[in-house]
Parts: sequence; structure tokens; C-alpha cells
Amino acid sequence: MKAHLCHITYQLLLHRRPCSVVNSSAIITILYWRCDPQSGEFIVMASTIVNMPLNVGTIKGLDCLSHGKFNANALPIRPSVSSLPHRRMLVVKASTNDGPIKKLGMSDAECEAAVVAGNIPEAPPVPPIPASPAGTPVGTSVDIRSRPRRNRRSPVLRSAFQETSLSPANFVYPLFIHEGEEDTPIGAMPGCYRLGWRHGLVEEVAKARDVGVNSIVLFPKVPDALKSPTGDEAYNDNGLVPRTIRLLKDKYPDLIIYTDVALDPYSSDGHDGIVREDGVILNDETVHQLCKQAVSQARAGADVVSPSDMMDGRVGAIRSALDAEGFQHVSIMSYTAKYASSFYGPFREALDSNPRFGDKKTYQMNPANYREALIELRADESEGADILLVKPGLPYLDVVRLLRDNSPLPIAAYQVSGEYSMIKAGGVLKMIDEQKVMLESLMCLRRAGADIILTYFALQAARCLCGEK
Repeated sequence: MKAHLCHITYQLLLHRRPCSVVNSSAIITILYWRCDPQSGEFIVMASTIVNMPLNVGTIKGLDCLSHGKFNANALPIRPSVSSLPHRRMLVVKASTNDGPIKKLGMSDAECEAAVVAGNIPEAPPVPPIPASPAGTPVGTSVDIRSRPRRNRRSPVLRSAFQETSLSPANFVYPLFIHEGEEDTPIGAMPGCYRLGWRHGLVEEVAKARDVGVNSIVLFPKVPDALKSPTGDEAYNDNGLVPRTIRLLKDKYPDLIIYTDVALDPYSSDGHDGIVREDGVILNDETVHQLCKQAVSQARAGADVVSPSDMMDGRVGAIRSALDAEGFQHVSIMSYTAKYASSFYGPFREALDSNPRFGDKKTYQMNPANYREALIELRADESEGADILLVKPGLPYLDVVRLLRDNSPLPIAAYQVSGEYSMIKAGGVLKMIDEQKVMLESLMCLRRAGADIILTYFALQAARCLCGEK
């Protein structure tokens, strides 16, 4: 049997039946066959067809000649399961030569001359049109000029036209630290820990760097004995955060370290600012403390200081303080649109920093407000912010897009602890596919306009993107 890279499908029936021929450039097409029930041999009926694409299913109207007995064991046969009911299939590969096509040693001129003379080299036939299932309506084509599905029809096209990408370089990894040597699990945030600053933290940073996450942001759990109404521990040059920065920079000089600038971890009242006796959060006095905190962090080696307090005027004041101390190279990532959200609960457990009284609604934004974010944006831009952040992330995609459309500065989004914990809980309960939802949520933040994402999923997501389990 002369054939070239031919796949022939034999239907295992005990009577003469049409056979199917697919993906073939064979010059011999098997049309009919039957199986001898006594010998188990295939009796093949065939007819010669030259240079014909062979996705013909049943071929009728040709004279059939017996080509003798054909033993299925003589050819490389592999079982194949048909999608049609009650049909077992065998796929016979007529050629076992899967290697590269051999060169004939002809020059370019000889190849061209052969084609001109009509000696066309063989090539695979036009691909067959796949059959539709039985009962499919016939002649129902709609006159549609624009069909967006054309650009989605294969993984290669979808990848080529993908508008948004997600990379470990887009992640900033929030890490909780404490003075202890052991890593303490955070109950409300499965997979997250208060890391010992000299041991667990260094190991976690190494894991993140291995998969391309080279930016972190530090959040300290400060001993209660060091907290005060004015949060003076925030600018102690030998405090937990400055010590940690120096340790990490000594071990990983190219690591980008973001820091949190706010008083709540250091305040005995649990607020981001100094609290007056009547409960009012003092703005300008708090800004004075924040400037000293930012300078202390920059002195230790911080790359980006991040005021999350939402005091008025703090970005400009911090910029001036940094510049005055020679830290013109240190960036400011301002929490431009930080909302008084209920999604922060697990974070406050992690740092034991819940407000001792009241709430934070007099300085954080109202979740119902949209246009107000533009006021904060313009103030932060004019005061010298380098990066603008929205917090929370996924529930505030509209605000992320608002900032993206109205500022040329990089935009950051914070996928906060509540968002993280909900996805984790849904995954544990098998209500969602944790990995797919995690990656989709991060992609949505990127699509909305975030250049970087602060996410507790940073390590897990980066491993997924790198193909690790």
C-alpha cells in the first residue's frame, strides 16, 4: 500500500461498512472493508485516487477491487475512542516516518525549475472541514461582517491580542514582622505569618525573589510597651522597621523596600494620628511626626516611603523633609484614595492595631464617594507624590480606573486582607477555584489600570505564573 503520512480510521464492525479517511495525502484510499469472524483478518476493499484530499468520509460511485487480506497486527495500530455512540475505532498510521523531510540536494535554481516544469513537491492537503453533529441546521449562515470571535479562536491568537499582562514584577509583597524569633500564624489570613525579622522574614524574601518578586512592604507588630499617644517609636532609628531595613539591604542590596508611614502601629490609641482628648485626630501635629518617621526609614535604606495615614498635606511635608535630609532619591507612594473600608479587619488582627475607640471615618474616605478621589489625586500630584495608590483594590476598580485616566503617574492598588481572606475561605470550602480566582482578581486590578499591586498572594501568584505548583 503506497501512502504518505496517512491516518486511516477503521470502524470495527463485522459487516462491510464505509471507512473514514482523515488528514491524508495518500494516493490509495481504502473505501470498504470487512472482518472475517473466523480468522480475525480484515478483508480490505480499496480503490486508487491520486492527489486527492481524503476527508471524504464515505466515498461512493467508484469501482471497488479486493486487495486481499490485511492483518491489523501488521501495521502500527492504536485504539481511539470515537465521540459517536457505540463505535470503537482503530487509527492506523500508514507511515511511521515522523522525522524531518529529507533534503534532495537540489539548488534553488533546480527547485524553481522543477516547479516551473510541473514537478510540484508534495505537501499536506488542504485541512478538512470538521463535521458538525447530527441535527445541526443547514444553511443558517448569518451575514455578519464583524465577528470578534475570529480573534479568540486559538490560544496563540488570544495570547497575541491580550491587552493586559500579569507578571511577578507587578507585585509588592506585604510582610508582617515582629520582634520574636518564631513565625506566628495569623488566624484570619491563612498562609500569612508574623515573621521573625531576623529569620523567617529573610527566608520569605528569598522565596519571593526566587520567583521574581523583588519588592516588599513592611508592617510591624510593635510591643504594647513601646506604644504611646504620640507614637514616638515610629521614628526610633533603632526600632523594628529601621533594623529590618538595614538587615535586608545588607543581604539583598537590590531589594526594593516600601515602608508604611502612619502612627497606628505605634499609637496606644490605634489611630493613624495623634488623638486629642475629645477624640479629634490632629492633622498638622500628626504630619510633623510622620515626617520624622519617613526620614528615619529613608536613613535606614528604604526605597519608597508610603504615607497611609490620609492626613491633609502630608505628602508635601514629607517630600520637603526628605529633600532637606539629602534623600531626594527616595520615592513617595501616597495612599491617595484610601477608603474607610470594612475589608481591613484581618490586617488589624495581624498587627493588633484596632482603634481603641471610634473609627477612622474622619480621615479615610467615604466608600460612597468617587469624585472626591480626584481632589486627593490633584493634591498628591502637586505635593510631589511619585506613585498613587487605591485601597482597597477589587471593590474599587472604578477608582483605580479614575486615577489611571487622570494622572500620568504610576498607579498602585492594594488587594487588602479582607479580599485575600475571602478568596482563601472560598477555596477551602471548595466554592471556588482558589488559584483561578486569585489570578483573575489580580488581572482585573491590572486591567483597571494598576501598574503595581500590593497583594498577600504575591508569592503564591508568582509561583503559579512561573509554572510552579
